[in-house]
Amino acid sequence: MSLFEDESYIYRDTFFVYLNAEDRPTIEAVASCFEKLGSKYDVENIREVDGRFGSVTVKSPQDSSAMDIAFVTGEEVIEQIHNLMLEFRTMTLTGDDRDKLKKFQQCDARFDVFHFQEQATSEGGAPDEIIDPGGLLLVIEKLAALTGGVALDPQSQTLL
Repeated sequence: MSLFEDESYIYRDTFFVYLNAEDRPTIEAVASCFEKLGSKYDVENIREVDGRFGSVTVKSPQDSSAMDIAFVTGEEVIEQIHNLMLEFRTMTLTGDDRDKLKKFQQCDARFDVFHFQEQATSEGGAPDEIIDPGGLLLVIEKLAALTGGVALDPQSQTLL
């Protein structure tokens, strides 16, 4: 079940990890990657498509957050990369960001990382607004390292 269907979670934002489709990992490689994160993370609903990773849900109870992660490829990804490259041309990038941009423009697939906050209420009954992005950033970092990919925060147009 997707976290979009789970009423105990609220969708917050989406991050991306861009990679080459040929570097799409197996589900065993993804499971092993997340096992290395330790017992603070729960990996659920890992799915395989055509012998490779398709999607997974990763929960981080300590951070009151969770992520649905799905592999995407095709025209949609190529067009998005093209449009983002046009935006990046107007920015001043240095050192490491230039290297990431070179790698980014050669990608043809991505992981969509949908970030959710677990609904908790404070004493007044209102939903808590504090969400720790630590779990999200660590998961994104691990996926990028596993695939040789480049992570992107589309809200800030930041290569991670």
